[in-house]
Amino acid sequence: MATKAFGRMVFWEGAGLWVLGIRPGDAPYPKTAFHAHHAVQVTLALDGTFTLEGREHHAAGAVAAAVAPDVEHAFEAHGAAVAHLFVDPDGHAGRELRRTLFSSADVVPLASERLGALRAQLHAGLQGRRRTDESFIELGRALLGQLAPGSERDERPEVRVRRMSAWAAARLDAPVSLADAAAHVGLSTGRARHLFVEQTGLPFRTYLLWLRLMRAVELFSAGSSLTDAAHGAGFSDSSHLSRTFRRMFGVAADSLRVS
Repeated sequence: MATKAFGRMVFWEGAGLWVLGIRPGDAPYPKTAFHAHHAVQVTLALDGTFTLEGREHHAAGAVAAAVAPDVEHAFEAHGAAVAHLFVDPDGHAGRELRRTLFSSADVVPLASERLGALRAQLHAGLQGRRRTDESFIELGRALLGQLAPGSERDERPEVRVRRMSAWAAARLDAPVSLADAAAHVGLSTGRARHLFVEQTGLPFRTYLLWLRLMRAVELFSAGSSLTDAAHGAGFSDSSHLSRTFRRMFGVAADSLRVS
């Protein structure tokens, strides 16, 4: 019997949260092959435990653990529900996680006390089936703030940055450039580049990539083909989307349709 995952995948600026479970009677999660991705990964067992095995370090029987970016690892769940938080390593939060978590090892267990009530809240959200994407994003931001205090800004970005972001988000199925976004809000390209990084912690190009990945997953999860999802999010074709997705998350995009 094949594994049939259910759950939710959400994205926001420079981060993504996947909350996944399997139903009673379905096959357990198979152990993954060794793979690597560019994001910092934080994994939580929402019930049971899991093992993250690196080439040099590992976390066995863990309820929470983290993997540094670009580090080969294999994952095996020993329970029915997990959450994976992926963070761009070059943003504010990613740099803080790299600085604080990986000084002695590239795969590290995390003390459950660092997570507060968030494991239980994520599990309740998975089981409740009525949570919105916005509520999962809120939980993901709270988890990131718990692990990297100060990295998640409470204030909204400056109005010109918000306008640039909205302008880009409305044009993901077409070419989008920083120069055009800057002109839209009356800034030079250089000033817009500096302001965007200052306000969001991410280069505009990286932010745009996360927007495109978010849109592609939304379209694919809603039933679009991988090709249509790729085109709707501004990727040249499904192969381009799959390559980008595998680089960021270590798995193929077409393996991620969840109910």
